[in-house]
Amino acid sequence: MSSHWLKPYMPRSLYARAALILVVPVVVVLLVVSIAFMQKHLEDVTAQMTRNAVREVNLVTDVMQGAETQQEALAAAQPDMEALQMTARFLRPNEEPEVGKRRWYDFIAPQLVNELRGALPEFVAIALPRGQPVRLYLATDLGILELAFERRRLSPVAPHQLIVTMVFFAVLMTSISFLYMRNQLRPITRLAEAAQAFGRGRTVPYSPSGAIEVRAAGNAFVDMRTRIERQMEQRTLMLSGVSHDLRTPLTRLKLGLSLLPEDESAPLMNDVNEMQSLLDAFLEFSRGTAEGSPENVDPAVWLRQITEDALRAGHSVKLVSVEGQGTVSFRPMAMRRAVENLIGNAVRYGTCAEVSLTLTPKSMRIRVEDDGPGIPVEQRTEAVKPFTRLDPARNQNLGSGVGLGLAIVADIARAHGGALRLGKSENLGGLCADIIIGR
Repeated sequence: MSSHWLKPYMPRSLYARAALILVVPVVVVLLVVSIAFMQKHLEDVTAQMTRNAVREVNLVTDVMQGAETQQEALAAAQPDMEALQMTARFLRPNEEPEVGKRRWYDFIAPQLVNELRGALPEFVAIALPRGQPVRLYLATDLGILELAFERRRLSPVAPHQLIVTMVFFAVLMTSISFLYMRNQLRPITRLAEAAQAFGRGRTVPYSPSGAIEVRAAGNAFVDMRTRIERQMEQRTLMLSGVSHDLRTPLTRLKLGLSLLPEDESAPLMNDVNEMQSLLDAFLEFSRGTAEGSPENVDPAVWLRQITEDALRAGHSVKLVSVEGQGTVSFRPMAMRRAVENLIGNAVRYGTCAEVSLTLTPKSMRIRVEDDGPGIPVEQRTEAVKPFTRLDPARNQNLGSGVGLGLAIVADIARAHGGALRLGKSENLGGLCADIIIGR
């Protein structure tokens, strides 16, 4: 049978699910044991004890039969009542039986009343006060007779104690189990926090702890994080070394071309400059988020500084809106490179760029819009892949570059646990690029 209908009502956290698995069996066992004890054992014992008490009451009432006065009846039954440990008296003519209120946890009282009413035709009422003898009222020819005797003659004295004891120890042991379970789940929570922080570009201190399986998962995560960091460092060092080694022959080429006539050296100088820009793009892509460490930054001030620097560089850029306030933890140098790449693409393919910032309690969104041709929907997935140029003519002289601009932005956004989303600008009609990261 499918259980998909039950999933929306089930807890989503591991701690809540483990608590549910722990509590449900305990509650079911308590209910089953309580019902079985009350219906099978306690009710049978109570019925047997009540029948014995009824025979003793019948013995006393039979002895009283034939007496002409209440005093004679009491005197005739006195020896039997002493043997049976009972006391008796007749109510005065205007006196009513005092039944009183029944205790809410005395769940055997209804059975006692039904048993006595069915076995004693002269039954009037019964009082079951706490800590006092039971008072049984019977209708006789001489008046209403009150018989007093101990409650243990009718039923167990405290039948609820078993259930109270079970509930008490069930709650106690369940609480202890909750504390122990929380300690067992804490290493899993720490592992999840460390993995989430690493996914957002932060390295937090973490040491495996807890059960053997959790320690194994923690050690695997630490090894994986170490390998990834080593690979990123090796990639950066390798491409940095390649870029550094290639800069020397490029510099010699520039010096050699400077000695040639300008009309002959100009085309070759353009090729050398293009090779230099390609090397810079490769190095920028290889660095990724390796620059700096995460810091708590006021994104409004930080983004305003970026737009002012772009204006001084001659770009038509404007910070149009800032919504929300607060600080966000990210790598400011890497994120600055991502935003500058988006602004560079906007002014390269369009005439102006508009930048906006939106802060929510859970995320930060940086939006860059332009009035250029935009990117078709079917090509947006390809646009963020490395070395992808959407210009069919592949005319690099027009600034299509090596195809790493959006790839760098997407890589930096993913390193911060976020994403790069491309769409169409509603205000300018060109491309709308959003960098969204969590807070």
